[in-house]
Amino acid sequence: MAGRLTLRARLALLVAAAVALAVAACATAGWYLTRNQLYRELDRRLGAMSGPPGPGGGVPPRMQRFERDLGAALADCRPGARPGTGTGQFPPGPAEITQVVDARGRACTLPGAGTLEVTGADAAVARGARERAVHDGRGVTAAGDHIDVRVLTRSLRTPGGEPFAVSFAISLKEAEGPLGNLALLLVAVTALGVVVSAGAGLMIARAALRPVDELTGAVEHVARTEDLGTRIPEEGTDEIARLSRSFNTMTAALAASRERQRQLIADAGHELRTPLTSLRTNIDLLLRAEASGRELPGDTRHRLLDSVKAQMRELSSLVGDLLELARPAEAEPVREPVALHEVVGRAVERARLRGPGLTVRASTEPWYVMGDAASLERAVVNLLDNAVKFSPPGGTVEVGLRDGGLTVRDHGPGIPGGDLPHVFERFWRSPSARSLPGSGLGLSIVARVVEECGGRVALEAAPGGGTLARVDLPGAPDPAG
Repeated sequence: MAGRLTLRARLALLVAAAVALAVAACATAGWYLTRNQLYRELDRRLGAMSGPPGPGGGVPPRMQRFERDLGAALADCRPGARPGTGTGQFPPGPAEITQVVDARGRACTLPGAGTLEVTGADAAVARGARERAVHDGRGVTAAGDHIDVRVLTRSLRTPGGEPFAVSFAISLKEAEGPLGNLALLLVAVTALGVVVSAGAGLMIARAALRPVDELTGAVEHVARTEDLGTRIPEEGTDEIARLSRSFNTMTAALAASRERQRQLIADAGHELRTPLTSLRTNIDLLLRAEASGRELPGDTRHRLLDSVKAQMRELSSLVGDLLELARPAEAEPVREPVALHEVVGRAVERARLRGPGLTVRASTEPWYVMGDAASLERAVVNLLDNAVKFSPPGGTVEVGLRDGGLTVRDHGPGIPGGDLPHVFERFWRSPSARSLPGSGLGLSIVARVVEECGGRVALEAAPGGGTLARVDLPGAPDPAG
């Protein structure tokens, strides 16, 4: 049943239940406090009727007349007699029912004084084991009416010193009547409190969940329209406001991711168009020559085939770069010990093959980092490819690795200062490099790999000309570090 209720209904129900329990607890406590107060008042009246014990257990002076009347009536007292029987008539006492209990615990009814049920406490008082006892009980009035009574039994002694007890009782109607009326009133108040608390709980739930309704509406709107520009008002500092801010942050991140994806597709399409166009042109020339039966000169055919091969290589490199950039960033990238000096050594050998007319000098010291060996090698190769591409014929590329700092320096034309902030952007190429092979993705891959390893990468103008690339990776000079 609870699973089918809405959150608003459950919240309203919880508020109503909490208020109802609080009202019921207060009503019950109030009823018991009133009952105790009424019973204390009855006990006070019974104490005033019986009077405090005199010296030596005797009767105080103001009770002496009652003692004389009681003594006169004792001669006519018979255990087990019915109320109203006997030869004499006991004078009206201060209580509705008055009864004598002898030392054996037997009730001695008095004419015109009614009868009471004798309890163990009354018998103990009659034996002299206790001074007094107060309790509820049942009694019969002189008129024969059965009533609930409040009884006080006190110890007395005959002139001969034998103990006995006298029980005084008054009706509980004086307490039960008000208590019954109070109980009805409290039940009505509790019921009213439940109704009011249910309405208040519904209003509180509606007010408290209004931001949740707005959030729900925004989420449904985004799911229906895919409009990631939807924003929720971020008012206050409570949990709902935090949830709204988190939702806005999430949609902003999704919108930025979608924009980057759109830009990546657009840039990739633009970069693919040039080699594909050149490749298609060269293949068309070869096909037309073969279809017309006129063979192309050998050197021309060779140049066309070399161009097709170069364009295919460029396409393969571009597709590889796109796949690397399209790889989702892992929540926990590969983290394993990698000998960076060995990675740099392999990358230097590959760079020497790609720049046969260049000199690549390397000076490395042992350095171990946490990362992925294949990704790190690809990043170092991209840095070296960049240096090889911009080095003049017969130039030198200098590679150094010391204390986790990798440097790659070329002696080419360098990078203008205004272009340095853009060198790690995807598909960005400086105007002077747009005529050279490449897709503009190499340095983006370098930045991504270095960031996954917790390092930093930067390009700057080298002293004396050229470009200096710096990569700092955290690690240690030995595997155990």
